[in-house]
Amino acid sequence: MSVTTNLADAMNRRSFLQFNSTGLGAMALASLLRTQANLVPSTARASDGANANPGQIGLPGLPHFPPKAKRIIYLFQSGAPSQMDLFDPKPSMIPRSGENLPESIRQGQRLTTMTSGQSTFPVAPSIFKFAQHGESGMWMSELLPHMSSIVDDLCMIRSVHTEAINHDPAITFCQTGSQLAGRPSIGSWLSYGLGCENQDLPAYVVLTSFGSGRPDDQPLYDRLWGAGFLPTEHQGVKFRNSGDAVLYLSNPPGVDTATRRSTLDRLRQLNEMRHQQVADAEIQARISQYEMAFRMQTSVPDLLDIDSESQAVLDMYGPDVRRPGSYAANCLLARRLAQRDVRFVQLFHMGWDHHGGLPAAIRGQCSDTDQPTAALIKDLKQHGLLDDTLIVWGGEFGRTIYSQGAITADNYGRDHHPRCFTILMAGAGIKTGLTYGETDEYCYNIVRDPVHWHDLNATIMHQLGIDHTRLTYRYQGRDFRLTDIHGEVVKGILA
Repeated sequence: MSVTTNLADAMNRRSFLQFNSTGLGAMALASLLRTQANLVPSTARASDGANANPGQIGLPGLPHFPPKAKRIIYLFQSGAPSQMDLFDPKPSMIPRSGENLPESIRQGQRLTTMTSGQSTFPVAPSIFKFAQHGESGMWMSELLPHMSSIVDDLCMIRSVHTEAINHDPAITFCQTGSQLAGRPSIGSWLSYGLGCENQDLPAYVVLTSFGSGRPDDQPLYDRLWGAGFLPTEHQGVKFRNSGDAVLYLSNPPGVDTATRRSTLDRLRQLNEMRHQQVADAEIQARISQYEMAFRMQTSVPDLLDIDSESQAVLDMYGPDVRRPGSYAANCLLARRLAQRDVRFVQLFHMGWDHHGGLPAAIRGQCSDTDQPTAALIKDLKQHGLLDDTLIVWGGEFGRTIYSQGAITADNYGRDHHPRCFTILMAGAGIKTGLTYGETDEYCYNIVRDPVHWHDLNATIMHQLGIDHTRLTYRYQGRDFRLTDIHGEVVKGILA
């Protein structure tokens, strides 16, 4: 039996196919005998930096320039909030209530299957009142009284647009830059490029919560924070929203810390022996994750213990803050993670998909999120963290001005709308009190300063000191990046 066959038999199918992609024989053997540095395909290899080990810097040469942000807290509103009911008032629609949306406005845009069968598309003006707030005069809905109090710390981008029209491909696109599943998420890219600063916690933490507006809303899949073809230690670590946030943190009966440490040391030795045989990078990732889990046995209980927080802080986040897995509890947890220098914290709050019964449902969602969001920004500011923490708030697309189904004086629904919607940003070198971009009177098309989702991701990376065109990873013969072959930094929102 040849050396090539022996090595191939020793590897899993994934590694065998990866290392033999150029063919069998001498070329495959040469590939199999490469050093670990050559086995990890990238423009700046993980093995060259300390990114393969938690608590150290990332790839050589990163950040590319001095960053404004050290960390990101991404408040993802899953299901797509209605921009014209929250941020983008269109009072000219009130006298046009019930009128059919002009074809000159829709311009043949494709529709979802949920409204493609409608014979008419009746305009549904928002029933909620808007007012200007702060020194900036930023417009906000009456549904957001707490966020209205911090508008001078916010940047409102009304002209974001995306490519997907249904939830799963749209969220996948937001997270990975592609509508097709399988590519690395934004948090994984940042973990890979910049590493993590706290060796006792993951670089990328995911928190989820269920909205009261629509508790049975669209599901979230763990692949949304997956590492794709990057080493798996860069995938997001999800804290559960019910029961124990992280399972198996405590040692089982009869196993003390010294025994656990000894067990992991022996496992490490076995894994390193296996790695010497087959040179599979995933074995190194497994070792890294075992060690992280051991350290989290101490760091996570301390992180989750909020008894040290003052009553004033707890009151600021609202009555749900002591309910584990609530949006309020997750916002407080996000601040505590930021204090511990976790690179990327992402909250997913479900329940924003309001095809019908929008007025009642959106009230519930805003009740969940308004006070905790404002509290998080105030809290970060009080701790001196807002200056180097980038906050992003928004969903995967917007909603239509026309009603899905029947419209009444106090009830309507809205379908998906990728052509324009609103994203909020704050902190870390972002202009404050700015309203950027403009939509037409129907809130259907962008008329000034469009921002594609790739542009948004390019800007997020820029604030972290990353040139989005230079953080790439070679996979299957191509250099991939978060923004694919697109994306321009939105300089108009940078302070």
